[in-house]
Amino acid sequence: MYMGGPAFVKTQLGEEATVDELGGYELHRRVTGLCDIMAEHDEHALQLTKELLNFLPSSNLEKPLAVNTGDDPERRNEDIYDVLPDSPRQPYDMHEIIKRVVDKGYLFEIKKDFAPNMITAFARLNGEAVGIIANNPIYMAGAIDYNASDKLARFVRICDSFNLPLVQFQDTPAVMIGSQQERMGIIRHGSKMLYAYSEATVPIVTVIVRKSYAGAQLCMANKPMGADYVVAWPCAEISLVGPDTAASVIFAKEIRAAENPEEVRQKRMAEYAR
Repeated sequence: MYMGGPAFVKTQLGEEATVDELGGYELHRRVTGLCDIMAEHDEHALQLTKELLNFLPSSNLEKPLAVNTGDDPERRNEDIYDVLPDSPRQPYDMHEIIKRVVDKGYLFEIKKDFAPNMITAFARLNGEAVGIIANNPIYMAGAIDYNASDKLARFVRICDSFNLPLVQFQDTPAVMIGSQQERMGIIRHGSKMLYAYSEATVPIVTVIVRKSYAGAQLCMANKPMGADYVVAWPCAEISLVGPDTAASVIFAKEIRAAENPEEVRQKRMAEYAR
């Protein structure tokens, strides 16, 4: 899928490009984000389509049908604590947290290979269809870049259109910064998330699993952005920045003047973290 094929591109621009480079499935699956779901063959595509439609109502005027999954909503997941590392700097796969929460551990993921630092998926809780949005710290520490911004905003609007409540798992240090992000329009792309949440009418539940820093708090729908219920795990860190950054800025003069700057920085960082 492309705007112009190899021959046309060659004639008009003098550029040599293959069909795959211009519009192959890998390009749209990983780079452009135009591919929502990847199927292995025709029958698999039909099966995936049926699974997708199973989460959605017949129209936007109806609510999704509940399904008896046989999964006890009161069950406990004691091993969920083994997934989360002790160190806030250590990455982990958020899928392992989500699968222990949703019915039967089943996620129907959308745009899985595009902006993998952001998870968007359909799932069920006590048989009810919900939209799942989550940061994935195993990629980019869970930071939100311009591609993840588009991915999240579009999924919020889909769920809102079809009356699916949103359940979110937050663990993000920031909206991504840097010259590349600025050139790609991170402010413009990032604002789409705020618009989507502001317009949403479905219930929103946000679970702060670990980090909730700076503007990323708003981009993952905290209370000011319309979340109906926000719950934080005991290990959650809710702040403008992390302890290391805060200590380095607040105590910059003291650290520079110290005989052992690193020792002072570590001390102040520990104090700030408390």
